[in-house]
Amino acid sequence: MAIPPCPRPSRVHLAGHYVSLEPLCEGHTPALFAASSGDGADERFAFLFDTPPVDESELAGWVRARAKLDDPLFFAVVDPTSGRAEGRLALMRVTPEHGVIEVGSILFGPRVARTRMASESIYLLARYVFDELGYRRFEWKCDDANEPSKRAALRFGFRFEGVFRQHMWTKRGNRDTAWFAMLDRDWPSLRAEYERWLAPDNFLADGSQRTPLRVLIEGG
Repeated sequence: MAIPPCPRPSRVHLAGHYVSLEPLCEGHTPALFAASSGDGADERFAFLFDTPPVDESELAGWVRARAKLDDPLFFAVVDPTSGRAEGRLALMRVTPEHGVIEVGSILFGPRVARTRMASESIYLLARYVFDELGYRRFEWKCDDANEPSKRAALRFGFRFEGVFRQHMWTKRGNRDTAWFAMLDRDWPSLRAEYERWLAPDNFLADGSQRTPLRVLIEGG
């Protein structure tokens, strides 16, 4: 039985308590350059297909080119208190006829990585993908050697599905790709737990959490 094609994602603004996702544009370049350079830049770019920009003008060219694309569709990760872009990510490999979409090209700067801003960024995209666009499957893929990305996928509620050996060739050489996904049937319980955890009363004045996020899917 065929399913109706899902809508393609569009350049929407997704706002949360702690972060906003905005369609990537050249105006994000100065803050994004600061977030993607400096100490730890090589580590942040280690498993990305692109390399650290050497200067802001190089990044501006990269942003101009990516801002025109529909797949991957890039968003800036913006701190609403400062209005500064502190990272970026994309919806990609969009397959409307099968209801499948992937999140990727993730770069969280030091102010976002391993914070509630990172978790809320994934929540906002998942909510958009499942609740507004009606997709059946939301994927996360990474180099199997990228242990932090694999841990993050599980922490965000994606289930590990296996490894595609010799899947592609990258700047690091051979890439075996680890596949993770959450499904539309997983989403209601994941959404409820995300919303419980993201509620402002779950955080103290210093930003520390009262209770942890518990989104591991059984079998994940």
